[in-house]
Amino acid sequence: MFTKFARQAALVVGSALLVACPLVQAQETAAGLWKTFDEETKAEKSLIRITDNGGTLTGKVEKVLTPGRSDAKCDACTDARKGQPIEGLTMLTGLKAADAGTWDGGEILDPQNGKTYKAKAKLIEGGKKLEVRGFIGVALIGRTQTWTRVE
Repeated sequence: MFTKFARQAALVVGSALLVACPLVQAQETAAGLWKTFDEETKAEKSLIRITDNGGTLTGKVEKVLTPGRSDAKCDACTDARKGQPIEGLTMLTGLKAADAGTWDGGEILDPQNGKTYKAKAKLIEGGKKLEVRGFIGVALIGRTQTWTRVE
């Protein structure tokens, strides 16, 4: 009962959706390289590489961008990361997908004070930015950083 034109139009639209689906899914991942910023000065602080390990996100400091701090160590850390160089340090662990573009249940390390906090993250602006929230107990008691996607 469909005309030949209607069938062709449906085929074109269906094909376009199949091609677009992986693109939409690719934007829904936090995996990639992210730039962080100093909360006070707004200066570039570091590059964090987030990887997806079977549905769990992990973030590692790939490069310290703060001048004179590239050889900084996590002297304030109290776990196995104590005294380790901040470059190469795993600082984000255990984030699991909650909804499309959101993750929770993880932990984030603040290498400045060596403390770990509960963490959650959410993609914003079409996946160009990532809001990362570190908190104590409940998410209301904490702070949010906005990271910018580099790749």
